[in-house]
Amino acid sequence: MILVTGASGQLAQAILHHLKEAGVDVVGGTRTPGDDPRQRLLNFDDPATLDFGGVGTLVIVSAGTAEDDVVIARHESVITAAERSNVQHIIYTSVADGGDHLGFALAHRWTERRLQQGAVPWTILRNGLYAELIGQLLTPEAGTITAPFGPGSVAAIARQDLAEAASVVAQSPQPHAGRTYNLVGTEAISALDVADELGATYKPGTLADLRSALNTAGLLPFQPAMLLSIHAAVAHGFLDETTEDITRLLGRPPRKPLTIAVAAAQGQ
Repeated sequence: MILVTGASGQLAQAILHHLKEAGVDVVGGTRTPGDDPRQRLLNFDDPATLDFGGVGTLVIVSAGTAEDDVVIARHESVITAAERSNVQHIIYTSVADGGDHLGFALAHRWTERRLQQGAVPWTILRNGLYAELIGQLLTPEAGTITAPFGPGSVAAIARQDLAEAASVVAQSPQPHAGRTYNLVGTEAISALDVADELGATYKPGTLADLRSALNTAGLLPFQPAMLLSIHAAVAHGFLDETTEDITRLLGRPPRKPLTIAVAAAQGQ
């Protein structure tokens, strides 16, 4: 049986969809399973729920947005429980190779190291930034995009492609044991590309402008720094590397990230 954590989240839901379409034995783990027989209670903060009996392959979708020490403690708990339950393979959705400068990278890299030093065969999927997220960050206001992406570009990728890649690995994990895939787009897109498609003006602001706006947006204390790090990393060329790893896993080219980003910027 395959178990996918974070089943209430969009990535996990998409992974579950692909696995169910493939007809494999899969369940989702979530804090709020409700009455769905294909979901089970799984709370990373409650050790009593971390029972992976009968699970052969565990897909760990990162434990959500929180401070690094909280995320790391959650991941330690779930990996230890998987080892105790004799899970045969763990797949972890991490952050792309070029993402070390992002404000949420540390917990991902810690989790990778923990898996590499652990007792269960593993596969690490280093996911690029979602094209959907890039579109949301570049949504125009009054016909103008002001996000401080500067001249930089990003090898964004559709969430659905990442979900399908995870499902491919989960269905036959043994050939992927001990491997790390850099699942970014095969082409990079810029804020100007999005603006041109939308018929908008691109007039980038500064990081200070963005920080000021975020500080009054009602976010959790650590979230502004995470969002600022995305803009700074794109603007200064740390997220534009492309690879063909996603094409090799899917057996086809990925969806066009510009199309996905533009649709997201339009609220679609």
